[in-house]
Amino acid sequence: MSTRVAIVTGGNKGIGLAIVRALCKQFQGDVYLTARDFGRGQEAVESLTSEGLKPLFQQLDINDLNSITAAAAFFKEKYGGVDVLINNAGIAFKVADTTPFGGQAEVTLKTNFFSTRDMLTHFMPLIKAAGRVVNVSSFVSCRTLNNCSPELQQRFRSEDITEDELVALMQKFVDEAKRGEHKQGGWPETAYGVSKTGLTTLSMILARRLSKERPNDGILLNACCPGWVRTDMAGPKAPKSPDEGAITPVYLALLPPGATEPHGKFVSDKEVQPW
Repeated sequence: MSTRVAIVTGGNKGIGLAIVRALCKQFQGDVYLTARDFGRGQEAVESLTSEGLKPLFQQLDINDLNSITAAAAFFKEKYGGVDVLINNAGIAFKVADTTPFGGQAEVTLKTNFFSTRDMLTHFMPLIKAAGRVVNVSSFVSCRTLNNCSPELQQRFRSEDITEDELVALMQKFVDEAKRGEHKQGGWPETAYGVSKTGLTTLSMILARRLSKERPNDGILLNACCPGWVRTDMAGPKAPKSPDEGAITPVYLALLPPGATEPHGKFVSDKEVQPW
């Protein structure tokens, strides 16, 4: 039997680090903490090693396509594929940030949607039978969806939206935000929310594709909300610890062999949520 392998993006702090910690304790196989910054990633690995855990490190910047393809080649060569992929890397501007909304939209969508999609494009072919893919989204995606125009809501909820159509909608949001026309376009005033609405929708599209193209492989792909967690991103007032925030992503990553659901769902507190 080849060694099983789990990969976590954005693993050097916050929820990502907590996910790596939990997987090191619960996953039978190698667990890779990945981070864009080599130094911060190595420090995070050392901190977990001092807890008696054995994570491995791979440098991976999801905003750099060369970094994604190099990492994909590494895991294909070393493990013949990937058993668990958790796309956790993401960014959010602080409420007080004075960057114009169009700039915030471009930067936020680049990481949270377009770069995460690049990860999925290059890693989905590597996911082994009975593999698990978890996209860390946010409850904000549901709230944002409900604040979109009825036309946009219909597309995001539709069973026949394609990946290309979704990508075009996300780019349309960025373009309209840069022109200050996003409200007329039916979009709410949250770049982070739109990025996560896109990611949740993308998860559903890719899950449908898996069911169609690899129906017998038993792969489960879901989006989830970790909850409101005390991190650099969410601030100190949030109710959940990072380890509590890791519970649902790890639950989805470790769904037992033979499980058929959840798949293509948005999951929070281990429960499928309406979309």
